[in-house]
Amino acid sequence: MVTMPTRLPDRYLTPEDLVRLFELPSVETVYQWRRKRMGPRGFRVGRHLRYDPAEVQAWVRSRMERAAA
Repeated sequence: MVTMPTRLPDRYLTPEDLVRLFELPSVETVYQWRRKRMGPRGFRVGRHLRYDPAEVQAWVRSRMERAAA
């Protein structure tokens, strides 16, 4: 089970950050989530993908609530 740190960084997260945070096999997993619209909501800054830490935390909460139901 993945546990969220009590506090995420005060900066936008990269796909690589999500790989480390959730112990994913690769950034390709993050991009697959995005294509399938099943991961946390991200946004582009030019050609770079970024994630708001608040959005990531909200996504984790929603997954945990769904699992508990």
